[in-house]
Amino acid sequence: MKRTLILFLLIGWFYPATAQQPASRAFTLEQCIDYALQNSIAVKNATLDEEIAKARVKETIGIGLPQIDGSIGIQHNARLRRFFGQTPSGFIPPDTNPDLDSAPAGTVFGAQNPFQLKSAGDAGLNISQILFNGSYLVGLKASNTYKELSTKTAGQTREQTIANVSKAYYLAITNRERIKLFDVNIGRVDTLLRNTKALFQNGFAEKIDVDRVQVTYNNLVTEREKFKNIQIITAEVLKFQMNYPMAEEMEIVGSIEEFSAPDYEVMEDNWSYGKRWDYQLLQTSKRLQELDLKNKYAAGVPSLVAFANLGYSTGSANIAGVFRTESNIREINGIGSDKWYGYSLFGVTLNVPVFSGLQRTYRVQQSKLNLLKIENTQRQLESVIDLELKQVRITLENAIRTLQAQKANMDLAGNVARVTKIKYAQGVGSSLEVIDAEASLREAQINYYNALYDALVAKVDTDKAYGKLNPYTEK
Repeated sequence: MKRTLILFLLIGWFYPATAQQPASRAFTLEQCIDYALQNSIAVKNATLDEEIAKARVKETIGIGLPQIDGSIGIQHNARLRRFFGQTPSGFIPPDTNPDLDSAPAGTVFGAQNPFQLKSAGDAGLNISQILFNGSYLVGLKASNTYKELSTKTAGQTREQTIANVSKAYYLAITNRERIKLFDVNIGRVDTLLRNTKALFQNGFAEKIDVDRVQVTYNNLVTEREKFKNIQIITAEVLKFQMNYPMAEEMEIVGSIEEFSAPDYEVMEDNWSYGKRWDYQLLQTSKRLQELDLKNKYAAGVPSLVAFANLGYSTGSANIAGVFRTESNIREINGIGSDKWYGYSLFGVTLNVPVFSGLQRTYRVQQSKLNLLKIENTQRQLESVIDLELKQVRITLENAIRTLQAQKANMDLAGNVARVTKIKYAQGVGSSLEVIDAEASLREAQINYYNALYDALVAKVDTDKAYGKLNPYTEK
């Protein structure tokens, strides 16, 4: 007994995970959308683009701040360039060949350069500050507009993610209800099959009646398995749209009754094109092109830059002398006490564009033409939006009417199937009538759920067309 108890304790200690399976997470439609907005790769990349745009704005601002560069250089000339001169008018360096004194006038000679040492060192700072630059000022505005463009793009990405997740969710929940209906239909036909077999055994029905009901039952079971496999794929599609781990289980929460009667007020008095993300993107692109045109004009405006150079320099006959700390440099007016001598200069530079051929002129012309193209695209987009709004309104209205009609047909088919089954049980109807009624009911049910899904998708498309789908839409 003790050994058995110890064995059970060891099994529970070493294999606790096998006794508990990880529970799947449950998601409503809103939770699916929230998860996708936080984990979708497209949304993540769009958010990163926003951060990149913010960094680019700060980069552009940094151009207008003081620019400071430091440099340290050591140079050694293993073989110096020769000094060339003429006699007797030219300067003759000391320690030059004495024969030059008697050489004819105009004789060219080459000698060691007495004014350059083989080794030199320099350490300094270069400082510059933009005082005025038209292109820089335009660039600041353009960088902020570029950041706005990335924000609009991210909004459009979120909108598309919401649409994809919503449609995948609606398809999953609709297929789930279809499977439930299959279970109900299978149970009803199974009851009919057992009753028909009983009637056949008692001589009140024919074998063909049993076979007909059996065929219907087999078809229902097969179709149910097919829809179960479709539901698996549908769930995987929803996971993909959400970027949910494919290996983990998830449960879809929600009742089809919540979405069974989509209603929508399609007309809005205060609606404007600006509520559409694609229109906002085009407007931002237009502002960027206008700033590009200003930048082309600003390239012809003078610019002013202040600068200063500060540093220390030294020289030596050899490379080791550059690094020695003691001074061996003699000045004209005495013995030098410093090894490195400081220097400094400062000033301003005014750059005035005078003539650049025809390049600037045609750059401006190209920018103007590109702006005209964007304006043409804007007018075209407005026409496309007007057409799309009419289409989605008609599609939604037709989908709602079709859904209402299919709902009525399904109710009627259900009533016919119920009455036909009662008549058959009382012996005043045939099995063929019952099978036909069941087939009509299944067809009506399929048509109803197809119409329901079409109506839900039409609702999503209508929300998107009116700019209502994305909670981040600017009002």
